[in-house]
Amino acid sequence: MRLSSFFMPTLKETPTEAQIVSHRLMLRAGMIRQTSAGIYAWLPLGHRVLKKIEQIVREEQNAAGAQELLMPTIQSADLWRESGRYDDYGKEMLRITDRHDRDMLFGPTNEEMITDIFRSFVKSYRQLPLNLYHIQWKFRDEIRPRFGVMRGREFLMKDAYSFDIDAASARRSYQKMFLAYLRTFARLGLKAIPMRADTGPIGGDLSHEFIILAETGESGVFCHKDWMELDVLKDAPGMDDDLQPFFDRVTGIYAATDEKHDVANSPVPESDLVSARGIEVGHIFNFGTKYSKPMNAVVAGPNGESVPVEMGSYGIGVSRLMGAIIEASHDDNGIVWPDAVAPFNVGLINLKVGDSETDRVCQDLYAKLQAAGLDVAYDDRDERPGAKFADMDLIGVPWQLVVGPRGLKTGVVELKRRATGVKEELSVDAALAKLTQ
Repeated sequence: MRLSSFFMPTLKETPTEAQIVSHRLMLRAGMIRQTSAGIYAWLPLGHRVLKKIEQIVREEQNAAGAQELLMPTIQSADLWRESGRYDDYGKEMLRITDRHDRDMLFGPTNEEMITDIFRSFVKSYRQLPLNLYHIQWKFRDEIRPRFGVMRGREFLMKDAYSFDIDAASARRSYQKMFLAYLRTFARLGLKAIPMRADTGPIGGDLSHEFIILAETGESGVFCHKDWMELDVLKDAPGMDDDLQPFFDRVTGIYAATDEKHDVANSPVPESDLVSARGIEVGHIFNFGTKYSKPMNAVVAGPNGESVPVEMGSYGIGVSRLMGAIIEASHDDNGIVWPDAVAPFNVGLINLKVGDSETDRVCQDLYAKLQAAGLDVAYDDRDERPGAKFADMDLIGVPWQLVVGPRGLKTGVVELKRRATGVKEELSVDAALAKLTQ
């Protein structure tokens, strides 16, 4: 992408309404624009990152055996009355009426709708287990939307729903999602701590939040002091293996605790715990028959009896994750994107647009990097070098390849790693080889 034609309205000054780092940097980098309280338009740069995060989430859900569908944003109030949640959910639910005076709502979650879909088509235990998910926009009318995409009213969410014949099978489905979540966050360059959580209005008796450590986090946690250095996935089982030992080990030793006194029931000595703040980026629930019983989601069991299915739900805040990644990975100059979700892999900086040799080398590098499958931000704008460097640091491109007439006279270009700031001078061919390995 040539930045001379790319819509990226960066800001030099920090907007006064932005209180936390991720909100400030997303506005300054031209990734989002607020259209009303807690609702944002996703501009091209932000949309590129959002889609990359979404794809990683999708791939790990598929690897865990979940199947993707897509449910609508608008739901019938009758389904929520059937489950008993329509009046209980609270003012966060946006209630609307269509032209025929039918009560509708903008979905804050999808337990009722997915249960209705399930009961319409699944009739036998032989069709189980089943896990269905979608990635869709949700709306919750927060009383005080703030912190940009971290606590907005409209947000992109992955929500999955499992259906099993009995409690033991449902627990295995829960453990598969638990492992899938740890893998997802690891691929995003994050260390997420699972924390036993309250089930809230979703219901059930087993739930975990996944917390990213960040100073601006709203959740206070106590976690194992070695968590950030440990690779709990190093010896993780496969999805078809027995997951119980892994689940017990991670939740029993390395998982976080909402209060310190909970350590009385943990094998971890109090001296091994540290206090931290974090951001919730995912939440999983095992809620049994909370929805299947009132909504008559039953199947014929092995003996022909009618059995209400055991269910679970599993959410990841896809748009919220972008803010969490920035909170966990930035410096004074801007965002430091993990390679997997960066909007571009390489920022190619032309220090003297109009110089024939510099233009020629840049154009050749641009073509070859793209041919190698890399996303390239080619800064061919007629701007000062300082402005180009500042923008590349601000938007957080992992590699910066700097080409200028002075370096070309000695046959070198400069390659900078954004995360470390380390720079090296290489020949054009060596730089190309390093980036395309």
